[in-house]
Amino acid sequence: MREIMIGPNEADKRLDRFLNFYFKEASTGFIYKMLRKKNIILNGKKADGTEKLKESDVIRVFFSDETFEKLKGNAVPKENDGKALNTLGNISVIYEDDNIVLVNKPFGVLSQKAKADDISLNEWLIDYLLNKGDVSKESLSSYRPSICNRLDRNTSGLVICAKSLIGARTMNDLISRRLIDKYYRTIVSGHLTEPVSLKGYLSKDEKKNKVDIKVNDPGDGYSYIETEYEPVDYIREKDLTVLEVKLVTGKPHQIRAHLSSIGHPIIGDIKYGGQKVGMLNHQLLHSYRVRFPKDLNTPFDILCGREFVAQLPKEFQKITG
Repeated sequence: MREIMIGPNEADKRLDRFLNFYFKEASTGFIYKMLRKKNIILNGKKADGTEKLKESDVIRVFFSDETFEKLKGNAVPKENDGKALNTLGNISVIYEDDNIVLVNKPFGVLSQKAKADDISLNEWLIDYLLNKGDVSKESLSSYRPSICNRLDRNTSGLVICAKSLIGARTMNDLISRRLIDKYYRTIVSGHLTEPVSLKGYLSKDEKKNKVDIKVNDPGDGYSYIETEYEPVDYIREKDLTVLEVKLVTGKPHQIRAHLSSIGHPIIGDIKYGGQKVGMLNHQLLHSYRVRFPKDLNTPFDILCGREFVAQLPKEFQKITG
């Protein structure tokens, strides 16, 4: 007999869905059969699978050790044994509590895997939390910490990561409702002097991995976008403007394509017409700061109205002097 203790990351899940995830190699029919035969019980009683799990619930499973491990299959993810942490190094952690981690992603690092053998910020996060002892390989069976906002590979800066299920649900909800203000720093060609709110419509060509922007709504395939910017500095000898950009909506390549569409592409962003400056071979775009709303419930009230800043990469300093 084995016992599975329900923690905060498993709470509120239906028993049958939890068991299907936990025993990855077992069919749904098999799970229900085991519940009917009381080979799987919840808190010492027969269960039908529709029960909502609560923290500290105990599931007892009357399988042999061999059957238990066989049915789990790959439910416990195979980690890189610290490979991501060793490969990507000590990525700067800006803030951390029991539910979230804010990190400063370097350019060149994937937010998520594009193919099976990639090492991304997600893998780094798992290694980081395993190394600290905040998660275990066993706990990864039921919840896997991950990033909440994705940045392009060559966009650097602040990424919100969820350590807990409630952290993931809360951050993803706040982001989807646009309640977290996200600001970027970038350098564009030309002289911009006034704050502006850009509005338009965006469509992405997945094959080319490039987006198209229209001022007026062309109809199907285009989504409304809004981008605000404010000039921070002007580098006269190079005719470049440093901007702070607020991402009102959050579509792929939105800032890059929107600024290019008004004739002020980001330097280094060859895909969208940006000029090459020095040794820079990627868009100089940095997720600079986030600001949380003022009315958050426990346990996120510690974040109410707070702002966090990710230090600018050295490439900015080289160009601005």
